[in-house]
This record gives sequence, structure tokens and C-alpha cells, in this order.
Amino acid sequence: MYQIMTADEAALLIRDHDCICVNSFVGIENPVELHEAIYRRYHSTGSPAHLTMVSSAGFGVWDENRNAESYIREGAVDKLICGHFGAMLSTKKLVLEDRFEAYNLPLGCISHAIRAQAGGIPGALSKVGLDIFVDPRMEGPGINHISHDDNLIRPVVVEGEEFLYYQLPKITVALIKGTAADPRGNISFDDMYMSGDALSICQATKANHGKVIVQVDRLVEVPSRPRNAIIPGCLVDAIVVVKPDIQKSGYEALTGSFEIPPGEWSMWVEIIDRLTSKKRVNNTIANIIGRRATAELHEEDIVNIGIGIPETIGRYAKANGMLDKITLTVESGGVGGFPASGPVFGAMIGAASVYDMSNQFDLYDNGGLNICFMGALEVDRHGNVNSHRGPGAYAGIGGFANITSRTPTVVFCLSFNAKGLDVAEKDGRVTILQEGSIPKFVDEVQSVSFSAKRAIQNGQHVLYVTERCVFELTPNGLKLLEVYPGIDMERDILAQLSFPLAE
Repeated sequence: MYQIMTADEAALLIRDHDCICVNSFVGIENPVELHEAIYRRYHSTGSPAHLTMVSSAGFGVWDENRNAESYIREGAVDKLICGHFGAMLSTKKLVLEDRFEAYNLPLGCISHAIRAQAGGIPGALSKVGLDIFVDPRMEGPGINHISHDDNLIRPVVVEGEEFLYYQLPKITVALIKGTAADPRGNISFDDMYMSGDALSICQATKANHGKVIVQVDRLVEVPSRPRNAIIPGCLVDAIVVVKPDIQKSGYEALTGSFEIPPGEWSMWVEIIDRLTSKKRVNNTIANIIGRRATAELHEEDIVNIGIGIPETIGRYAKANGMLDKITLTVESGGVGGFPASGPVFGAMIGAASVYDMSNQFDLYDNGGLNICFMGALEVDRHGNVNSHRGPGAYAGIGGFANITSRTPTVVFCLSFNAKGLDVAEKDGRVTILQEGSIPKFVDEVQSVSFSAKRAIQNGQHVLYVTERCVFELTPNGLKLLEVYPGIDMERDILAQLSFPLAE
């Protein structure tokens, strides 16, 4: 039977050596007060210590002094297993200092491994991850020098087919953020941007005789409608009521509390950008890339658009009338709306459906998308892509590996080089005013996020769209498919590459 208690009382339920699974998505839906209660307890007593933390999409609030950052920094955590570290500003730096074990697994594979554990199965099989950095025969999932857990991922063969087997430590504590608890302890997510892996995390925790702790905005007297009760009260041990901060009214557009027709998506995107202090820059390079990449869309396509340069595709799809004819998706479970970005990445404007995250990755892993548009840090002569690890910096693979592993058409959107690149466009002609000092097309990528060899085996159509040309993946490497008007092929392309192109 659940109990209503304070955050500090709930923190007492967590023991040394527990494995805590957090249901959040990058920077959204974090149970902040629960994390800060754990910090208060650890800071004053030294317990709970030697924790393992698991999260499909990572957890953080873009503030190194809030959420879990403080107790991780002070040493409460021995092991961290996440799909993405982007919103964890302090933690992602400590990872590279060998302060604790840290592992980066594809977001969808963590989600599926949690669901497997909920069903009493030790782990989950997947073809996602083969021939990229997480494959133990390449680098493995360990991020730093002290991370050598061989139990998380191992290659297996089932009926003659090769898979990776993902297995997580047994989850003993669930930390969840929901909207409301009814008199039966049922938890609804009506005002949340997503429900993520909430149900699977709770089921796995109870299967392991652990504790489920849920932070909610309020208690309600009327029982939830059965379909709205994402977590049944019988799975809940502790409910902590924390009155939410007053949100500006524009954020209601992300909860699905009112209908937003496609014609109003752009308006709400601008409103959300202003609320998150994000300024849309008229970037010539990104505009050229986004406009060209959008030409790959077809009516009825089911689509995923990555962050960064690919975000421009939404604007050009609206301009050419395609936005109303395609279905956009986002990793957290949203389908049929327009993805938000920045601090609220993972939410959708005008979503038609928001379901469990593991179900979204079922769609991605089985090739259910028609096309995806992804960013890239590096591309090598084979066509391999590094999207997760830069020099001295680590964000993580997130859902990238799942999204690109089986999607029939994969479009990478990136500038030809970086740091100083200056480009002009006039009357449809592109001029390179100054080359950047950091090449993005290299002999070998630092780490493999996307395997060209695997894509060729899968029969995927892969393009690399830049501000001056388009490359296509072939069995022999990159082939120059298109040169934009105004670009000198020899000077602006071939002379800038350190490797020959495929014929």
C-alpha cells in the first residue's frame, strides 16, 4: 500500500548499493525534489552510497547544481548507465575524469532492456549496436578508463543470426515524475510531456522487490479513468506531492491539453523558442542544407528529425507544403505533431499520440520510419558517422543508433567543415567565402555511431547533405552525387578531402 510522504522521508527508502532507474528524457520530466532530497541525505549522512543509476535518455535540468548533479559530484554514485548525458552539465565532464564508471548504450536498447526486466527476462536482443562503438568487439559501452563491465552487452547468435544482448543491473528503486495521484494511488501523466518508460520501470522494480517512489504535482479526489492511469497504485510505495513551479502558458502547448492544428505549429514553435530563450538564427549554411535535405521527403513519410541543422527541415517542409503530408515522430513516444527543441527536447507540439517510449523504439528498430534526418560530427571515407563523441566532450548516442539502424533512407545533415566556415548564397549560387579549420570529412572517425558496412548490408539509401554538395553511400565509400551551382568541384570539394571518392 502506498504512503504519502515528504521527499526527505522518501529518500530514506533508498539503501546503499541500490540501482535507481530514473524516468526522464534529457531535460524534461525530472523528479527534481526527489533527487535533491537524496542529495540532502547523502550530504549529511554519507548515505545512500555506492549507487548505480540507470536512465534510457539521461536525466538533468541543464543546471549543474540541481537535480542529481550534486550527489553524483560528491561521490554517491559508483556506476552510471545512460543513453544521453546532454542535460547533465557537471556529470558529463566528470565522466571523462574517471570519477565513476559510466556507460553509454543506445537509448532504445536501454528502454527495451528495462521492459524485458519488467517481464522477468534478464535482457533484450537487438541488432542495434552491431558494428558501432558499443559492440564489445569494437570499443564497448564504457566511456572512460575505469568502465569495464562486460555484462551489459555481449554478442550472441540466435538461429544463425547475430544480435547484441543488452542486460541491465536489477532495478531496485524507481524515481518517477507524474501529474496526479488519485485516492487509489493510481498515477496519471495528463500534464506531462511524456510517460517514457514509467510503467516498465515500476514493474521491473516491483519484480525485484524494490521501492517505487513517485513525485506528483497534486492529489485528486476523483479516481482516474482506467486508460489514463499509467501506473496502477498497487505498484507504488511512496507518493511525494510537490507543487509545480508556475509555468508560462505557452508550455501547455506541449502537454496535449488542447488541440493544435498543423497550421499553428510554426506559431507555437516560435512561442516555445522565446520561452526557452532560444533564438532562431538565420544561418545560411543550415538553410542551404535544410532546403536541399527537405527535397528527399515524400508524401505519407513517417519521419524523425534530429536536433541541430536537421531542425531546419521542418521549416522548409512547411514552406513547400510537405509538413501537412508527413508524420513526424520523436524518441520519447510522440507521433504526429511537431518536435520541440532546446531545454524541452522530447516534447511535441500538436501530437496525435504519445505512447510508451519502448513502443516508439519498436517502430524505429523494425524499420517503421521511412526517412530520418540526423546531424553528424564526422564522416569518414567509408561513410561511417560519429555523432556522439567530440574532442574532450561527450554527449552520448541517445536514440541515434536506433533511428539510423533500419530506416530505409538516412540523410545526414552537416557542414563540410567547421570553425570559421563562411558561406554566401545569392540567386541560387553558393560561394565559399572562407573554409573552416576543422574538417568534418576525415580518413577515420574517432568513434563509430553509424556503420556504413551495416547500412550497405541492410540496403539502406544514405545521403550526406552539406552546404556545397551531396554525397551518397556506395559499397566503395562516398560518391559525389550533386554539386551546387557556384561551387568549383576541384577547389571547393576534391581539394578539401584527404581521401579519394568512389567512382
